[in-house]
Amino acid sequence: MAEGPRAQADALRSQAEALPEAPGVYLFWGRSATLPLYIGKSIHLRSRVLSHLRDPDSARWVAQSLLIEHRRTPGEVGALLLEAALVKQLQPLHNQRLRRLRHLHAWRLVDGAERPELVDTTRVDFATTPHLHGLFASRHAAQQALRSLADEHHLCLQRLGLERPWRGSGACFRARIARCGGVCAGHEAPAEHDARLHAALAALRLLVWPHPGAVGLIECDETGWQQVHVLRHWCYLGSADTLTAARALDRSAPGFDMDSYRILSGGVLREGATLVPL
Repeated sequence: MAEGPRAQADALRSQAEALPEAPGVYLFWGRSATLPLYIGKSIHLRSRVLSHLRDPDSARWVAQSLLIEHRRTPGEVGALLLEAALVKQLQPLHNQRLRRLRHLHAWRLVDGAERPELVDTTRVDFATTPHLHGLFASRHAAQQALRSLADEHHLCLQRLGLERPWRGSGACFRARIARCGGVCAGHEAPAEHDARLHAALAALRLLVWPHPGAVGLIECDETGWQQVHVLRHWCYLGSADTLTAARALDRSAPGFDMDSYRILSGGVLREGATLVPL
């Protein structure tokens, strides 16, 4: 009976050792032809996949695996984008990260506004709307984040719209224990409070898509092989080997994608990247 699992483990190791030591995405498949067990990415495919075979945390799904598939990319950016796209498309059983959230929330705070407005991706296009701050999986998470900023910067929950005004003097409870600057009781000017709010939210400001339409991000490896990654409104639409094929991939973005936004907004589109309008 032991020969079955041992033979399966030996077969997986042989498949792993045959992988290139290069960037790309790997997929572990079990008996299902449509539902992979796990999807990951690495700039060193062989080493990363071999590490799964000896990792106790991966043992449960490795033991169910029959096949290791890989898809090469010229570099890390392509691997990151492809991994996030495949996890959303194929919904592997053992990936918890990178699954598409149905609705995202953000705080919208325009200049001169007294308080931020909570908006979500069913109402607002996060890729093209200015003055948005933060990416939150739920309304509750957004409110908790704003409360944390209020604690850190002595902001008033009443003025933020998170609590109803108190009766009497108007001073909120947090002002009475020196956790609010006291704008609710007239102890500080509203403009002073609001300036702290704008400064607190500035670190969470979302970037607006900086191009009039889709662009191709060209990524090359050391051999000269290149791919064109098609991007529109922070959304990854696919990759092609030529500009002509890349243009055929351009379409309306299916919706704001938090993962591709985080991959691309960290400087990928600014730090020497080769970008071509499509």
